[in-house]
Amino acid sequence: MGFALRSGNDRLKAELQTYSARTLSREIRKIHGITQDRFSVEPINFWGLAGFAITAAYFVDVTPLLAGLATEALYLAVVPASPFYRRLVQRREKERARKLRDSQREAVIKGFDPREREAVEYLRWMKNQIYSNYKKFTTSKEVPPNILSLDQRWEDFVDLLDVYRRRKHHLRSINRQAVQNQLKQAEHSIQNSTDDRARRVQQANAEILRRRVAAFNDLERSVRLVEGQLQSIENFFGLVNDQVVTLPTPERVSALHFEELSDSIAMTRQMLEETADTFGMLDNQTRELDLLLSSGSSGK
Repeated sequence: MGFALRSGNDRLKAELQTYSARTLSREIRKIHGITQDRFSVEPINFWGLAGFAITAAYFVDVTPLLAGLATEALYLAVVPASPFYRRLVQRREKERARKLRDSQREAVIKGFDPREREAVEYLRWMKNQIYSNYKKFTTSKEVPPNILSLDQRWEDFVDLLDVYRRRKHHLRSINRQAVQNQLKQAEHSIQNSTDDRARRVQQANAEILRRRVAAFNDLERSVRLVEGQLQSIENFFGLVNDQVVTLPTPERVSALHFEELSDSIAMTRQMLEETADTFGMLDNQTRELDLLLSSGSSGK
């Protein structure tokens, strides 16, 4: 009889523990759905909830479970609304976003060819050397914010290099001379055609080819602009390093016009955004041209 009673109590405790865990988890998810934008399970919060659940299971009593849910509700009503906690969450989100960007950028770097990776790693090494040399020659424990902005400039270099290589490869995949020859042939056919239907087809063909040449020219200009911007970033890193090694005073370092480089990069990025649709435009024009020529051939 005593063994059976103990077995029954054990089963009751196990069922209550399972019930407590499920109920607690369900209630947390319910509350979390309401306050998802401002709720985060802190370690102390999690272990506190677990303690209430274990206590309820041990004493075979739902009172600690209800107390835990009440405490959790109070926690959600007070803590997430506090300015300190909001700042803490914002810092965590920024740090999480930064780590995500860093991991994505490192993945992009792994896709570069050896020569491109060498340029990226050399610039990273030079950036760290600048920080080290500044502390060494100025006996300062902190690097000023304008020099620390080289972190962002290095990230800009990687991003722009990725854009440069993709656009460069796209340009190499297009036979510009062949497109120009097709345009000359289309214009010649327009002048010598005696059939109205054939002339209209060639006129549409010539218009598409002109747009392709214009889009190609836009891409070519953007590649030259990005190439110049990459060179300016590399040269600026060298200039800062020379200044830090020779005359590492805050006044001379501040006179290196960090803002001008930042403004130049922002202008380049804006131009790249304006020409971002050119890739798709070239592909669409190629499909339009093939469709037009095929319909012209079937019409004959």
